[in-house]
Amino acid sequence: MSRTKWNFVKKLIKSDDVVIFSKSYCRYCKLTKDIFKDLDRRFTAIELDSRSDSDEIQTILGDMTGERTVPRVFVHGEFIGGAADVKELYENGQLERYFD
Repeated sequence: MSRTKWNFVKKLIKSDDVVIFSKSYCRYCKLTKDIFKDLDRRFTAIELDSRSDSDEIQTILGDMTGERTVPRVFVHGEFIGGAADVKELYENGQLERYFD
């Protein structure tokens, strides 16, 4: 894994307040994106299934977060989890606190 690609992923994470590493066909990714849409929060979705370097990016995300699965969600550069984590934060009202 190249340092250049690692830096590229870190730059993507910082590119927006909410960054979701996703796959367009993944129902958990869709659920996660729908939650942010429901909150009227803008996000950047990096659709890994449309990228030739998706495997390398997923490996880097795995090193960063402990999991390679999608979605991988970052808010203000901080990893907050996957679909189940985001759903739980949303349902208990804690997700909004990231934007106060």
